[in-house]
Amino acid sequence: MADCMQEWPEPIVRVQAVAESGLAAIPGCYVKPPHDRPAQQHLAAVAVLHEPSDTSIPVIDLGELLAADEGRIDGLITEAVAAACRDWGFFQVVNHGVAPELMRAVREAWRGFFRLPISAKQQYANQPRTYEGYGSRVGVQKGGPLDWGDYYFLHLAPEAAKSPDKYWPTNPAICKELSEEYGREVTRLCELLMKVLSASLGLEETRFREAFGGAECGTCLRANYYPRCPQPDLTLGLSAHSDPGVLTVLLADEHVRGLQVRRADGEWVTVQPVRHDAFIVNVGDQIQILSNSVYKSVEHRVIVNAKEERISLALFYNPRGDVPIAPALELVTPDRPSLYPPMTFDEYRVYIRKNGPRGKAQLEGFKGKAAPAGNK
Repeated sequence: MADCMQEWPEPIVRVQAVAESGLAAIPGCYVKPPHDRPAQQHLAAVAVLHEPSDTSIPVIDLGELLAADEGRIDGLITEAVAAACRDWGFFQVVNHGVAPELMRAVREAWRGFFRLPISAKQQYANQPRTYEGYGSRVGVQKGGPLDWGDYYFLHLAPEAAKSPDKYWPTNPAICKELSEEYGREVTRLCELLMKVLSASLGLEETRFREAFGGAECGTCLRANYYPRCPQPDLTLGLSAHSDPGVLTVLLADEHVRGLQVRRADGEWVTVQPVRHDAFIVNVGDQIQILSNSVYKSVEHRVIVNAKEERISLALFYNPRGDVPIAPALELVTPDRPSLYPPMTFDEYRVYIRKNGPRGKAQLEGFKGKAAPAGNK
């Protein structure tokens, strides 16, 4: 990661500050090209908080799997996860073993942080070298388009990569303790899903986790804050992208929807959690690489709201940074040759961070090519 930029290319403006300034029109740097803007029907659906949930995103109940004898992977659950990964790249999980009380508490702790005055948060301002801390942009292109959202990014594991105390907010005081406990619980869920994903492809249950680095796999937390926006039809809270890691587990806002998933036909679907204690899980680019594109990461984005702020927590389960990831040999055949060159996650992540969210163009551009130059 040594060749990342040390500083942002221009002064950072907090989206919260823009939102609270009383402007009737958003600055041009936040305005998306017409083809990237959300459709009016999507914004209308977001505004109706109690509209029935979209049911096309698969919902998987993990209760029986957690109650089963240790090491036993249920065939029905395996097939449900496999179908979700093939058809959507996204699914929701319920009865997943993480306490609803912990989920509520950690979300409210981060809500408390983002509601602090901006001056109280500036001491945690992040830099592009590590992204740790309080941020308002992704990508280091000078004059590049910006998204309508602030965030806080932290490394939770492994211990050697964990964010030092200086990066953690001290207000609310409980934020660090809750986030670390939450991270441990959600990581256990990710490890269980790794077994299911491996089994669903006919591999040994430990195959995926071992390929990604075993106990040295990393976890990161990104707390997202999307302020109210006077022109939500012109911008996005987070531009279309696929996630660069292995899995993402999202704890969405309990009141305001905003996450959209792009279906195979190109249409955007707004996702509403089926329950307040449901997680939304999506496949990352590393799963697409290791599965040799049997399972695909999917573009998603965030739309914003004129009347309500929105909070979400994304936990990223990532490979160990220096382990080369390539399609599993068991999934490479003469009829389905290897689609991706070996590449470490550190190499891939540097490339993504330099260029910012660009749909799936970055991953698709690597098919059949060497790893990105200059990242080793």
